[in-house]
Amino acid sequence: MFLLDDLLMAPFNGMIFIAKKINEVIEKETSDEGAIKERLMGLQLKFEMDEISEEEYDEREDELLKILEKIRKEKQER
Repeated sequence: MFLLDDLLMAPFNGMIFIAKKINEVIEKETSDEGAIKERLMGLQLKFEMDEISEEEYDEREDELLKILEKIRKEKQER
């Protein structure tokens, strides 16, 4: 009976495993100060090459700076 249960639950367990891995990657990406700095540099490059407008640059920069500030506060609290 347990073997049958395992076989029936395998697709769901696989989906849960994938969801957990995606969550780990997202958390690592959003909590890595270096990755955020790289994104800021890439954003600045796009702006300098006129690929994005100044308004869009300002919006994205504000978002990234808030994330960076949050990461630094969390590191100080630890």
